[in-house]
Amino acid sequence: MKVVVAIDSFKGCMTSNEVNDAVELGIKEVYEKSTIIKVPLADGGEGTVDTLISGGGGTLVTKTVNGPLMRPIEAKYGILSEGTAVIEMASAAGLTLLKGSERNPLKTTTYGVGELIKDAVKRGSRDIIIGIGGSATNDAGIGMLNALGYKFLDSNHKELDGTGQSLSKIAYIDDTKRMKELNKCRFRIACDVENPFCGPDGAAYIYGHQKGADSMMIKELDFGLKNLASVIKNKMGIELIKIPGTGAAGGLGGGLLVFLNGELLPGIQIIVDQIQLEEKIKGADFVLTGEGKMDVQSSMGKAPMGVAKLAKKYNVPVIGIAGSVSEDAYRLNNQGLTAIFSIINEPMTLTEAMDKCQATKMVKEAVTQLFKLIKSSKRF
Repeated sequence: MKVVVAIDSFKGCMTSNEVNDAVELGIKEVYEKSTIIKVPLADGGEGTVDTLISGGGGTLVTKTVNGPLMRPIEAKYGILSEGTAVIEMASAAGLTLLKGSERNPLKTTTYGVGELIKDAVKRGSRDIIIGIGGSATNDAGIGMLNALGYKFLDSNHKELDGTGQSLSKIAYIDDTKRMKELNKCRFRIACDVENPFCGPDGAAYIYGHQKGADSMMIKELDFGLKNLASVIKNKMGIELIKIPGTGAAGGLGGGLLVFLNGELLPGIQIIVDQIQLEEKIKGADFVLTGEGKMDVQSSMGKAPMGVAKLAKKYNVPVIGIAGSVSEDAYRLNNQGLTAIFSIINEPMTLTEAMDKCQATKMVKEAVTQLFKLIKSSKRF
């Protein structure tokens, strides 16, 4: 029997690798000689760097950069064995890097993200993957671009800083000092939202509040995004406002697309392509996938459904494993998941369920029972 195990992390409890290891133990209890192919999984957000290094080999790079308030921080990114760089923007400009009282998207910047890109390019990377979830910023990436040699100027040709409050003042863009190596780089951007750059469904109005913006700040940020979009249209002829996903990460999606020719792609698409999951699934008898909680939102670009859709292409049964399974999750049976199971089989508190030792035991036991049932069918 060949089984592919590709389960996302149970956030706050178990990493993807730890869940996959527990599943393998459960299967081996029943099918000792089975072939288990374990694939660490992420969807472009937190854990993407570790997932891709674990899945394809590579090294972790630590770099001192400027954080969202231009304070020095230690950020990490990965360089895979074939030279691809993997960056999580949140490591340099994430919301979790700030105290609640410090959150203010008028003042925060993506400058540190640009420093990570610059470092990766100087090390020779020309293929760069960027996960853009969890941002503390609404600067449309101008901070990142500052670090890469771009200058944004006001009507008096005075250089502006790379923060959200500068967006409304931008009148000119100077790219004469842009890193020349960027012309040879490919940027793939893990973007799982379709929000436009600005407007009522744009970056500021939809995500500004969680980053610390009040209603007046949100109006100012949205006005600034509209201003930058106008400048971009006049200079480059690009109708940024009409492109879905450009509002991701405070407009960073738009900045990457316009200035670095980035491709906005579903995070799971980038991951499965990079780890060659399709090749691993071919010829499998079963695929196991899942995450900490499965609900109807799991269908919206999350990793397990990306795995399920790929397995469905080869008519491989897909079993979903989760800590929590909501009632609406069973709609996913119509989207490629053959069956879904919770690992919890008795009443317990959230604290008990989130204990790593307890969760590991529950995953193993649930999978053991599941494969005993499969074995009883005598088909395998």
